[in-house]
Amino acid sequence: MAKKLFGTDGVRGTANTYPITAEAALKLGAAAGRYFRTDGQNGHRVVIGKDTRRSCYMLENALSAGLISTGMNVLLLGPVPTPAVGYLTRSMRADLGIMISASHNPHHDNGIKFFGPDGFKLSDQAEAAIEALFHNGLKPAAPENIGRARRLDDGLGRYIEYAKTTFPRRKTLSGLKVVVDCAHGAAYKAAPEVLWELGAEVVPMAVKPDGFNINRDCGSTHPQAAAALVRETGADLGIALDGDADRLILIDEQGTVADGDQIMALFAHRWAQAGRLQDGTLVATVMSNLGLEHFLTGHGLRLERTRVGDRHVVERMRAGGWNLGGEQSGHIVMTDHATTGDGLIAALQFLAAMVETGQTASSLARNFAPVPQRLENIRCASASASLARPEVQAVIDEQTARLGARGRILIRPSGTEPLIRVMVEAEDQALLDDVLGTVAVTIREAALTTA
Repeated sequence: MAKKLFGTDGVRGTANTYPITAEAALKLGAAAGRYFRTDGQNGHRVVIGKDTRRSCYMLENALSAGLISTGMNVLLLGPVPTPAVGYLTRSMRADLGIMISASHNPHHDNGIKFFGPDGFKLSDQAEAAIEALFHNGLKPAAPENIGRARRLDDGLGRYIEYAKTTFPRRKTLSGLKVVVDCAHGAAYKAAPEVLWELGAEVVPMAVKPDGFNINRDCGSTHPQAAAALVRETGADLGIALDGDADRLILIDEQGTVADGDQIMALFAHRWAQAGRLQDGTLVATVMSNLGLEHFLTGHGLRLERTRVGDRHVVERMRAGGWNLGGEQSGHIVMTDHATTGDGLIAALQFLAAMVETGQTASSLARNFAPVPQRLENIRCASASASLARPEVQAVIDEQTARLGARGRILIRPSGTEPLIRVMVEAEDQALLDDVLGTVAVTIREAALTTA
């Protein structure tokens, strides 16, 4: 039986290890090309963007070769944020968009994400069809129908201009000093440029990618360096993006970090007051803090929870007709502006709130007191086998009953790494620590015996 190719967010893995090899990428490109070029005509387009990992060169060329072999015409964007691919796929009337990135992961990982002609990530059904073509054989185009490739030199500029249109007209960032940590990733040009063009005094950091330093001790998963620079420079706000710039973490003028839950709370409240929040509903995942839910309820708003992953958030938003959602990790999805999480555009909406209200970042980014929450990652060879052991289930049931209505336990295998993620939330910190320790030790022991 063939190993499953697609995971929770496209195809992921270690570079030069299946499925992130040149051979597999060529076949994957050909499979995607065959899926979208159903009429045999040569007018079909695909746009390809990438982040700054060294392995992106290999994958970009292999994907292009596979796509061209089936008659698709390839437009190469170079390093651009993931949301730029979604935007340009739709703007260019392309049939397909591809982003080569492993997001917040280190340089030795990489991934391939697909966007449909509407700019949204592909459905499970479309991915399954492409995977079937990948495994079951491919038919190349006739020689006269082979596609072609070219660079789209102004792709990044088009995205920069669009991003600026999401900021209020006749408003500027004049007088604001902003630290922007680009994680040596895909937004290392776009983010500082947009902020500067809107009038901010920009303090850029992590904007010198070398192919290997993406996300290394910087970006949204390591915001401490940006927080220190905010304090050092007296900045009004810090923005920490991840490697492909589809999510962000904010740092206020005191150097305090605000996660996606606090950002979503602010946006939901402001949008509701302005009559912009569709059906008074915010979509977030099961990882979002109970404090966010209490905040929304207190303002007459509703939280709709989904499985973890911005893709699931977007799917639920589209199904319900809702226009705001995201994740605690910093994916903020605003379908009024973008088809996927966009860290830069989300930062602009926060800066707009600062400009329009005259309030500091700290006053806008502390909307509720979070219920204590801790997450522990446990490395394992087989998450499903470890979690299926009777002794593990018994301890989980026992500790869940112990928490009762005072908290919750969430356990899930990672969709991108060989990890089991254990999250415990409880108003009593001592109880939280004890429950998490008990569950984690049991799972870790099970993981060792099932390795």
